[in-house]
Amino acid sequence: MGKLDGKVAVITGATSGMALASARLFVEEGAYVFITGRRKENLNEAVKAIGRNVTGVQGDAANLADLDRLYETVRQEKGHIDAVFASAGHGGRAPLEEITEEQFDSLFSLNTRGTLFTVQKALPMMRDGGSIIMNGSIAHLKGMPGLSVYAGSKAALRSFARSWVVELAERRIRVNILSPGPTATNAMANLPAEAKEYFLSGIPRRELGRSEEIASVALFLASGDSSFVNGSEICVDGGMAQI
Repeated sequence: MGKLDGKVAVITGATSGMALASARLFVEEGAYVFITGRRKENLNEAVKAIGRNVTGVQGDAANLADLDRLYETVRQEKGHIDAVFASAGHGGRAPLEEITEEQFDSLFSLNTRGTLFTVQKALPMMRDGGSIIMNGSIAHLKGMPGLSVYAGSKAALRSFARSWVVELAERRIRVNILSPGPTATNAMANLPAEAKEYFLSGIPRRELGRSEEIASVALFLASGDSSFVNGSEICVDGGMAQI
């Protein structure tokens, strides 16, 4: 018996990395999963990799019309949602004096605004007792050079969680943040060698996280195993934010 047997989950930005690993694990544990991605080819590849019990809906989490189309698909196919993992997001580096208006708007549009409306638009179909997971980052806990806008866009999610657990208390819907540390994804692979070394030097085991390690915590938060975890931020970072 799987931890998510009979459950319906929505995971945004799930065409690669930790979100794709989470979608695969959710399905292995019995869930039916709806995933999104901006690029049709990548989305099709992700659906193929997951293999079963999955629907891919092309769209951008920063685009409210795309979110409406996502949830209309869920309504037509399943009619309810048990878990939402608002995972879509992206990063960007720039020192304070080089931050542009375009960079600021891009990061906050997807990471912050997109997360808010991903959650809001799911609520009419969320079953009481469901789970909302937001993809955060330890960047807002560490003060990393060049990441102030990215960190700020993720720091807002911490306040969202604290407010929403109160607003959703009567429905017993839990809201938590999963904040990864440096993880071996495509984005990390494309960083310069000195940037990779910077991140590795802050992890006690001197190894990047694996997408599967992030996914296992997403599963915990989506399942009944975390029934008494609410309004929390869980750092999955090998200890980087703690030292």
